[in-house]
Amino acid sequence: MNIEGLAAIVTGGGSGLGEATARALAAAGARVAVLDINLAAAQAVAESIGGLALACDVADAEGAAAAVAAAEQQHGVARVLMNVAGIGTARRIVGRDGQPAPLADFERVIRINLLGTYNLCRLAAARMAATEPVNADGERGVIVNTASVAAFDGQVGQEAYAASKGGVAAMTLPMARDLAQHGVRVCTIAPGIFATPLLLQLPEAVQHSLADSIPFPKRLGAPAEFAELALHIARNAALNGEVIRLDGALRMAPR
Repeated sequence: MNIEGLAAIVTGGGSGLGEATARALAAAGARVAVLDINLAAAQAVAESIGGLALACDVADAEGAAAAVAAAEQQHGVARVLMNVAGIGTARRIVGRDGQPAPLADFERVIRINLLGTYNLCRLAAARMAATEPVNADGERGVIVNTASVAAFDGQVGQEAYAASKGGVAAMTLPMARDLAQHGVRVCTIAPGIFATPLLLQLPEAVQHSLADSIPFPKRLGAPAEFAELALHIARNAALNGEVIRLDGALRMAPR
């Protein structure tokens, strides 16, 4: 699909992988709506790429619907949805004090990472399905979700995060099959260890240790590399229903 001139939505677009994706889409000629729970961060990115900034809690049904509607009013129906918003957490199921992990912590991660992803998918897909195709293939849009290598080899304490990202990976194929009748493709990227603002706050020694665990290239992934793959998925009509690991052949150890 030629994305030049098309409307695009990027959740979590105010920083990290989402910011890189929003910038790459804008550079490719898309009209980008940057959605983020941190409106100031979204505005900073949107202003620099000539896009639209909108505050959005992806797990809030009404709020997300309002954000999608506002983006459509400004740019038209989004033909590209990049779901990058999410949170990371680590908590052992039984703590050092012998107490069970709070259920609310698990629920929050699932709500944002999994329910939030599905929420934006359902809202954007319905609008895509109501439009005319953009090419001879009958394509109406593309959705790119974000999982994690933790979906496949989660580490100690990552039960909630692995479950949420595993859910994103697991729904990729059925969602692609579901939306095939509407000409909407769905793929998921499962990134490894990337140099996001959150990770770069760790001590330099810890960053080097993480990089050393990657077979090749022995460095943290660059957000621009994530964005490059996201754009390729949007452009390549043969990519559908697939979960793609972007991890330098990393397989996470238990700790």
